[in-house]
Amino acid sequence: MHIGPNLGLTIIRTRHSIRSYKEDPIDEKIVRNALDCAHLAPSARNEQPWLFGVVTKKETLSQIAALADHGRFISGAPICFAVFGKRDAKYYLEDCSAATTQLILGLWAYGVGSCWVAGEKKEYADAVRTLLGVPEDYTLVSLVPAGYPKEVTLAAKKDLDDIVFSEKYSGA
Repeated sequence: MHIGPNLGLTIIRTRHSIRSYKEDPIDEKIVRNALDCAHLAPSARNEQPWLFGVVTKKETLSQIAALADHGRFISGAPICFAVFGKRDAKYYLEDCSAATTQLILGLWAYGVGSCWVAGEKKEYADAVRTLLGVPEDYTLVSLVPAGYPKEVTLAAKKDLDDIVFSEKYSGA
């Protein structure tokens, strides 16, 4: 299947973090398609050590927001995805990070904004896992609150020439 370079690049280039959402619910088809994108992410040894949670109940969203030190805005999202990795999988962090990225891009392809909220190494990771009833052999890698953006603002990015080197880094 070939979607053409313009559509794929446009989705990637225009994606940015959204922290303020309209109350409109996200259609189940969009949710399923975004999750399908996530589960098709590259995985070391094709281990696929992930588990994806989908939270839409306002009470649970508020509880997650209260736990996440930089995710208070989660309570205002119509949906939040929780990406967990199997602790004993050697590359769970890399695999679940790839899956999180593909989830975010899958949502943005439908105009659904999101923001990656860290889970790995956060003090609240175990509390979120417990809240959602996820077995102890999984650990929280990321939270992805999502919704249709109330507003869109673009953050400045570094110039490509300032962060790319060829063959061997020579310093600045």
